[in-house]
Amino acid sequence: MIDASTFLVYAAASAAVVAVPGPNHLYIAARGVAQGRRAGVASALGVETGTLLHIAAAAAGLSYLLARSAELFAAVKWAGVAYLAYLGIRALTGRGAAGDEPRPQPLRRVFLEGVVVNVLNPKTVLFFLAFLPQFVDPFGDVPAQVLLLGLVLAVIGLASDLAYALTAGSLGRRLGASTLRYASGVVYLALAVVAALSGAGRTARA
Repeated sequence: MIDASTFLVYAAASAAVVAVPGPNHLYIAARGVAQGRRAGVASALGVETGTLLHIAAAAAGLSYLLARSAELFAAVKWAGVAYLAYLGIRALTGRGAAGDEPRPQPLRRVFLEGVVVNVLNPKTVLFFLAFLPQFVDPFGDVPAQVLLLGLVLAVIGLASDLAYALTAGSLGRRLGASTLRYASGVVYLALAVVAALSGAGRTARA
C-alpha cells in the first residue's frame, strides 16, 4: 500500500516535525509541572487520543470539509481559545483547602482536558491536510493510508509527549505551589493567545 522508502521518509519527517516544541508540548509541560508525572502522562495520553480523533476525521474526509469552511474553522478555533483561556484563569484564581496549595485534578479529568485541547486545535486539522497527503497514493486505499500514516505520527508524538511529561513532572517537585499555579496559568493563557492569532489570514482567505 505504501512503499518502504516513502514510509521511511514520512517517519523521519514526522519525527522532525514532532521534535519542534508546540502548543501540545507546552500544555503537557504545564500540567506536569503543576501536578506531577502522573498528571503529565495522563495529559499526554489525552492529547494523543485527540490525535486519534483527528486521524479518524481526516480518513473520513471531515478535516477537508472543516478546512474548506471559514465558519466551521472559526468555530473550532474560538472554542479552543475559550477553553485554553478558561484553563488559564482557573489555574490563576483557583485555590485549594490549604490556602495557596492548588487542588489536584483527578487524572480522568486531566486526560479529558488533553483530549479537548487537541481536538479544538484547528492547526492539527490543517497539519493533516498539508502533511499527510504528500505521502498518500491517490490510486490506492486513501482512508487506510491516512489511518496508517496517522497512527505512525501518533506513536512518535506520544513518545515526545511522554518525554515532556516526565521531565516537567520532575521539575514540578522542585518548585513551590504558588510558582506552579502561576506558571501553569500563564502557559494556558499564552496558548490561548497563540491560538487566537493563528490562522487569521487563512480564515479570511477561506
